[in-house]
Amino acid sequence: MTDRPLYDFNDRMLSLGLARVSEAAALASAKLIGHGDEKAADQAAVDAMRVQLNQLEIAGVVVIGEGERDEAPMLYIGEEVGAGSGPAVDIALDPLEGTTLTAKDMPNALAVIAMGARGSMLHAPDVYMEKLAIGPGYPEGLVTLDMPPAERVRKLAAAKGGTPADITVCILERPRHEALIAEVRATGAAIRLITDGDVAGVMHCAEAQRTGIDMYMGSGGAPEGVLAAAALKCMGGQIFGQLLFRNDDERARADRAGIADLNRVYARDDMVRGDVIFAATGVTDGSLLPGIRREVGWLTAETLLMRSKTGSVRRMTYRTPVK
Repeated sequence: MTDRPLYDFNDRMLSLGLARVSEAAALASAKLIGHGDEKAADQAAVDAMRVQLNQLEIAGVVVIGEGERDEAPMLYIGEEVGAGSGPAVDIALDPLEGTTLTAKDMPNALAVIAMGARGSMLHAPDVYMEKLAIGPGYPEGLVTLDMPPAERVRKLAAAKGGTPADITVCILERPRHEALIAEVRATGAAIRLITDGDVAGVMHCAEAQRTGIDMYMGSGGAPEGVLAAAALKCMGGQIFGQLLFRNDDERARADRAGIADLNRVYARDDMVRGDVIFAATGVTDGSLLPGIRREVGWLTAETLLMRSKTGSVRRMTYRTPVK
């Protein structure tokens, strides 16, 4: 941590640099789309992202990364990145959100990174988190983690001015979610099941007209929950998360991360306390972004670049010759 205030963060000047970081990771991993090698695709994205991060004039610390130091040789939690000068910042990243999606050439793989002032982001341990998210325009607390899933659907449908049949919920397709899926379907709501990529799943809620997704529910990685909160900080919307622990080792991880209350429910602004910038570049085609496009002699990437301070959302296209 640092004693610098949270507003000491040059987000405007750093935003285009952050877009270059996610672009580099996406372009590097794109060479392995459909090749069936998840680890190679992830490593390519990690290596490229790290090189670009270290060119930025920041004193950065990775608070959400590839894992703890003994598990991840690069971009691990606690790793210092950047040129060492400039503002002190927290960085949350997933160089390849959807390694399986990339290996199998399936939709919605992204390279994702967020940056905020030092001390602004929750240092979430690498455990599961129960998540609930909806898009902007609804009253605070309309839905909560305390509510049964069916009640959440009914509350959102009423606020939307319709019935549960008008609601589509995004859920990770996992055996642990079988009861959740059954309860949601019993209301008459539709479900879009995803195999991976729950940061993108949450982000879909913020652009419901584009994506057709109204709500996200279910458990997934806690680090991805913080990244999703950073996205919604820029796009608007609500997200709630509660850490889930399966054993003493996971509780010890929370202790090392400085988590005192193991039962706390985190809202969006608890996970991301200050202004952030967020960049996501499409790797494979998805509802939010197109993937890397290959043409003879060229690669084209599209990036979503957002600043929470201004609410600005830019969609940027980058073309580069194939080397």
